[in-house]
Amino acid sequence: MDLHKKKMIAPIVVSAIIILYYVVYFGLLMAILDGIWKWLLGLFPILFGVVMVKVCIERINEIKKGEEDDLSKY
Repeated sequence: MDLHKKKMIAPIVVSAIIILYYVVYFGLLMAILDGIWKWLLGLFPILFGVVMVKVCIERINEIKKGEEDDLSKY
């Protein structure tokens, strides 16, 4: 397996776990609450999921470009 592909596994797995957590957590809250709170809480996992996918894609692009250790720049 290519070295870059191995380094891409961790961000993908972490992103999937966090998105799953948000969906389950806010799904349970939506099941418990009624009214407007149900719909407001339904927006959060969608927004968090979109942001997490965007961050994961950015990280994968950094890995492809060879910027595995981007913290060393600072």
